[in-house]
Amino acid sequence: MLRYSNDMATAAILQDRQSPWRDELRATMVLAWPLILTNVTMVLINSTDVFLLARLGPDALAASALGTGILFAMMLVGIGIVIAGSPLMAAELGRKSYSVRDIRRTFRQSMWSATVVCIPIWAVLWFTGDFLAWAGQPERLADDTGQFMRAIMWLLWPQLGVVALRSFMAALELPKWTMVAGFAAVVVNAVVNYGLIFGHFGLPRLELVGAGIGSTLTSLFQFLFLAVIAMRHPKFRRYHLFGRWWRADWQRFATIWKLGFPIGLHMGFEAMVFAAAIFLMGYISIEAAAAHAVAIQIASMTFMVPMGLAQAATVRVGLGYGRRDVEAIRRSGWTAYALGVGFMTAMAVLIWAIPGTLAGFFLDPELKGNAEVLRLAVSFLIIAAIFQIVDGAQVVGTGMLRGLQDTTWPMLFAAFGYWVVGLGFGAWLAFYRGYDGVGIWIGLALGLGIVAALVLVRWLWRDRLGLLPKPI
Repeated sequence: MLRYSNDMATAAILQDRQSPWRDELRATMVLAWPLILTNVTMVLINSTDVFLLARLGPDALAASALGTGILFAMMLVGIGIVIAGSPLMAAELGRKSYSVRDIRRTFRQSMWSATVVCIPIWAVLWFTGDFLAWAGQPERLADDTGQFMRAIMWLLWPQLGVVALRSFMAALELPKWTMVAGFAAVVVNAVVNYGLIFGHFGLPRLELVGAGIGSTLTSLFQFLFLAVIAMRHPKFRRYHLFGRWWRADWQRFATIWKLGFPIGLHMGFEAMVFAAAIFLMGYISIEAAAAHAVAIQIASMTFMVPMGLAQAATVRVGLGYGRRDVEAIRRSGWTAYALGVGFMTAMAVLIWAIPGTLAGFFLDPELKGNAEVLRLAVSFLIIAAIFQIVDGAQVVGTGMLRGLQDTTWPMLFAAFGYWVVGLGFGAWLAFYRGYDGVGIWIGLALGLGIVAALVLVRWLWRDRLGLLPKPI
């Protein structure tokens, strides 16, 4: 009987030790799944555009891929600055769960930062076509991309506003409304872009330019949807996010830029390396650029899951950071990491098994010019299957470090991994070793692997590097 009692006591102790991990898994999933689905809606919007523009032919698809790549590369610099509000708000709520004024300060200055960063980016994007022509891109591709950019570039400000509202709702661990807004935006985008690209529903047929206008209108709709929710929902309206938004708060503004600018550069380095890859594909052939657009779209769809887990990790780690709970930081980080890497491993197997089926969803092989695009897309996807795992590892690991408000070193890792190793080695393989587009994708995979390894080492050394708060 005594031995039975001892065994029961031991089992109870083990259960108590394990329950915090179960609780963390549950909390991470509750927070992550709406964020994941919100990210999926972003890809669905872009996938809809790719699907529709592919019906116009490889020229339109290549121009939209090049233009979107450049836009998102620059937009991600702004997104990085704005999402600095997420760890700041999470840490504040970890310290004081009832905090209102500090949360409002951070949100307002996130919106100020969004406005400030938009102006120079718009000025640069307006001359995209001229820059591409100067850089030696084919005349038709440069002209089409320039026209597309002048229609789509205006989505930048409302999209940054969406990011600010999403960071606010995620910090409160109430991200479901961002998911609802995302799915509503998918429907709006599909209807508006279908009408403007092909001239349906009484709208003019604007083809490539219509896709840009439709995407801008969709982003504006999504921002207004979330703004209304923030002002009317009982759990959000007490923060009065948009009240007296014109009041300056230079101290918090500076804090956001200090934390967010490295995040923006990090995200910009990552996006710009993919934009540069599209740029290099344009030198190889229009078919290679179009195939790259399809392959990167498929890879982006799977990437939305670890990206959502990274966002959840930033919030969960940030809450532990605010409470100065070192054990909670450890649990929340490793839980998100295991989920992200595990999912991407499964996706790697799937993409490797059926690359032709996945690419065929976007490309009609009967359409003139698409047979070569499909062949190239399959070859790119085989490489994409390999880098799925390290891509998931690097994004979740970076999200974990952001929860510790550690952003500068991950940015430097990204600069080295993506540009020195990834793009440099990929360009060498493509143009000096004769691997063409496949060489560029091999370089991207290697660069992602380098970043994933460096980020993981920094997380493992977080204590000796002084990244952890001192326990209370």
